[in-house]
Amino acid sequence: MVNRFQRIAGFDRSMALASSMLTAMIPLAIVYGSVLARFGGSDVAQRIIDRYGLTGSGADAVRHIFSSVTDTSTGVLGALFLTISMLSFARAVQRLFEQTWQLKPLSVRNTANDLRWALAFMLYVPVSGWLLGFVGRGRLGFWTYLVEVPLTGIFLVWGGWILSARRVVLRDLVPFGVIAAAMTTVYSVGAKLYLPRLFNSYAARYGAVGVVFAMLSAFFVVVLIIVGSAALGREVRDETARIRQGQRPPDNEVRREWDNVVGQMRERWQAGRGRISRLRSARKSKRP
Repeated sequence: MVNRFQRIAGFDRSMALASSMLTAMIPLAIVYGSVLARFGGSDVAQRIIDRYGLTGSGADAVRHIFSSVTDTSTGVLGALFLTISMLSFARAVQRLFEQTWQLKPLSVRNTANDLRWALAFMLYVPVSGWLLGFVGRGRLGFWTYLVEVPLTGIFLVWGGWILSARRVVLRDLVPFGVIAAAMTTVYSVGAKLYLPRLFNSYAARYGAVGVVFAMLSAFFVVVLIIVGSAALGREVRDETARIRQGQRPPDNEVRREWDNVVGQMRERWQAGRGRISRLRSARKSKRP
């Protein structure tokens, strides 16, 4: 699993996905805020504050960021920007599945499926929030997030299937969906305790823009779990397939895999040290 995580550049992939998720969620929140305001619902800022139990400077910064959401008009340009940002996010997730399952990249040729996934994601977000209010919050919201597990698992499995252009069968994506749904639920419970401190700390240090940094940090952890679950889910699928076929791995396979991972880590470490040494040498040569 670690070897596959390295091959798909897991940390770099997670940061790219977190950035795409942030640029998609902000306009999506603006659109939802405009719709909720027309129907007399609570604004986006208050929903975020209630969901994560924000107080103090963190809550004030969230209100400041989304204070003008209810006054925003969702015209043609707003809808176009939302569509572009959601498509960009969908393609980033698509590349994750293509790399993890070693598929040929489809890029824009998979736009129809990307739009289907984007629409499903836009439905998943409010349904998830509705479950939070229907089941009840509590201090940690454990039962609420436990109810979300099957919804999240189904969405992730279907999302991998549709974004891969149905080239990965649903059965092969089940391990990924189960692992990712369980891990994101555990993270959501912990986030109820950690995120208020994160928002308050960033808001006190950077002001209102600190909310954006806090959201990016929270999204990075979520997508890191998704990326790691995709790598682990692929390995679980391959291993269960070998078990069904009666294949038995060589006794030294684990040692060979581990030596391969350690070798790759050493190569990257040495390459990084080499770049740092060259930078230091270049700086020293520029000094008078």
